[in-house]
Amino acid sequence: MKYFFLALWLSISYAAQAQKTTVATVSITLPKEIADRNNQFSGLHVRGNQLLLLAESRLQEGAEAKVYALDLGSISNQLAQKTQELTYRKYTIRNLETIRARIDSACQVYEGLEALTMLGDVAYFSIETTTPSAYCYLIKGQVDDAAATITIDTRYLVPVAKPALANNTHIHNAGFEALAAYNQNLLLLFEYNYFGHDNYGFELPQAANAADVPRYVPMARLPFRITDMVHLGRNRFAAINYFYSGDDDRVYRPASTDANIRLVQQGSTYKNYCRLITLQYKRNRITWKPLFELPAEYMTYNWEGIAAYRGGYFLINDKYGPSNQSTLLYLRP
Repeated sequence: MKYFFLALWLSISYAAQAQKTTVATVSITLPKEIADRNNQFSGLHVRGNQLLLLAESRLQEGAEAKVYALDLGSISNQLAQKTQELTYRKYTIRNLETIRARIDSACQVYEGLEALTMLGDVAYFSIETTTPSAYCYLIKGQVDDAAATITIDTRYLVPVAKPALANNTHIHNAGFEALAAYNQNLLLLFEYNYFGHDNYGFELPQAANAADVPRYVPMARLPFRITDMVHLGRNRFAAINYFYSGDDDRVYRPASTDANIRLVQQGSTYKNYCRLITLQYKRNRITWKPLFELPAEYMTYNWEGIAAYRGGYFLINDKYGPSNQSTLLYLRP
């Protein structure tokens, strides 16, 4: 691992000179199959010596339901310039079409998988639905390493109500994009957390059955999106806090009197913005603090997945960003 951290130190030195930042940023060269933008990755998770990459699995567009697993040892070798090849496996997700049919029969509309976490060998996924749908969903599946499959339990389908604006309308294209295991429970955060009224996440016991109702967890008001989070230990988490400048996301724009406007406005126009934040779950409430901003050249990527690893973080985008492909970064403050 000494070569791994040497590579990071060199990146820090370069970044300090060229970017005036204290964040080391290393881009991982992905195999062609994984770099394909059509994977539309939406989540990351470290499992043993694997980095799991969740594909959005948009069944309605004919996409394959899958999770890729990169070998972390081969990532370290690439960073040490021993080899450019990454070792990986593809896990096929079974029974997702059955789940989609159940959602559609409830007059909701499946869009894709948005977040991934694990408890033991059981994988949990959040499902995003179309904007008019009142609910997103939580599902789970058993991982079989020998068969390279994740078999979804079709009996387990937990509806999670979307928070709404004061006029009872839903936030455009928003779902529960952040999911993490915590004390053998599951914590879910909505993408939009800047309501004028109460903001909240949901907590669900790991042993819950599909009939259980998630418990509300109050959350401090937070500007911009949360697109994924990872448990760091005890009651702490890290999350991606992202702002997209396009007109479709006007609801995420702070008011002109809001101090956060300086982060996303340049003159009379808006600019993309991305930072990592830390979250603390204490006394039955979630609070947050800024951690660090991403370097300028990575602000325009739509970062959808985060995983913690050896004092740093892996980030992955979906298909949006100047690289026009899946981009995997390792960052370390």
